[in-house]
Amino acid sequence: MAVMAKTKSKTTDSTVDIVYFLKLTIYLVLGSLWLKITDGQSTQIPIPVGFFIGLALAAHDHVQLDRKIGFAVLLVAMLIGFWAPFGIYVSA
Repeated sequence: MAVMAKTKSKTTDSTVDIVYFLKLTIYLVLGSLWLKITDGQSTQIPIPVGFFIGLALAAHDHVQLDRKIGFAVLLVAMLIGFWAPFGIYVSA
């Protein structure tokens, strides 16, 4: 009885890599989104909206290691997004 070895196709591996890279990119963009409410003078209330959306998406990841990496990317992106001059500004 002969046993044939399974071979992996290169397209499957590259597709998985592209999907993983896309997930990390989405986490990076979402984590950096903040809603900053200001009165125009001195008071500013920052809310990490993208971080919460990213947490909801990362919580549904089936692989535990991927989920931990997603959380780490979200946390770093959130900290960078806090000091970066982009986001949604609402003046009251």
